[in-house]
Amino acid sequence: MYYLFPLLAVLIWAGNTVINKLTVGVIHPAEIGFYRWVFAAIILTPFLLGPTIKAWPSIKPYLGRVFVLGTLGMAVFQSLAYFAADKTTAVNMGIVLSLMPIMALVLSMLALGQRLTYGALWGSVLSFVGVLWVVTGGDIWAITHQGINFGDALMLMATFAYAVYSALLKRWKIPFSAIQLLYLQVLVAIVVQLPLFLVSPGYGLNSDNLPLVLYACLFASIAAPLAWMSGVKYLGPSRNAVFFNLMPILTAIIAMLTLGEHLYIYHYVGGGITLIGVVLSERWQKALRNNSNEKA
Repeated sequence: MYYLFPLLAVLIWAGNTVINKLTVGVIHPAEIGFYRWVFAAIILTPFLLGPTIKAWPSIKPYLGRVFVLGTLGMAVFQSLAYFAADKTTAVNMGIVLSLMPIMALVLSMLALGQRLTYGALWGSVLSFVGVLWVVTGGDIWAITHQGINFGDALMLMATFAYAVYSALLKRWKIPFSAIQLLYLQVLVAIVVQLPLFLVSPGYGLNSDNLPLVLYACLFASIAAPLAWMSGVKYLGPSRNAVFFNLMPILTAIIAMLTLGEHLYIYHYVGGGITLIGVVLSERWQKALRNNSNEKA
């Protein structure tokens, strides 16, 4: 029963990757990036504004950290993903996004002093090769003379931003409830994205793009994080994280059904290598070297 929580969250996020692609040509990336958080704030404010004001003395010391988290996880990550959608496919976006857990793991080792494991080392190598295989269309050496698709590069930057967010979230351990922290980050995202929204060309809200904004707001911004946090509560972070490995598979299926995108051999090969690398990093927990306090 509890496994439905992370499964639902990953399914919603995979759907949102496809939503990112559907926004191209019907709403500017800066618009949907701003509107989704404004709508989320409108929904959450009646329930959380009062408790936030009441708890302000305990919240104030953490405002700097909350601002960094909201900027990275809500503003930068989402904005770059919307801009990337115009330059690459939803399938590629899903496969690149699958690098997030292993990026967060490596950053946690650097930031938290966690031990380096064989799985993390070789999993990182395999996952990186797998993503390179996808973004170069199966010709890795082509990157030396033609680089990678601009959209894939933006998605790599977005994924890295969210990995940093995840590592900092674990390091700082801010003592707020999950819904309270989410609400504060939503407010940060609105403030950070307002300047870009004001200077960007706009389509305005209409019948074509409003459903996309509402999906991003109701499902990807509120329902998925709450389902994911519920999964962490009942299953624990490690067992919950395994479900993130389904992201590229679910994204590919939804993209084929809704966008008519095609899977090629390099998608299967690169996606498979990436998935093996992520699973390896989670399962092979043998330390690469003994801790200094252990006897030789």
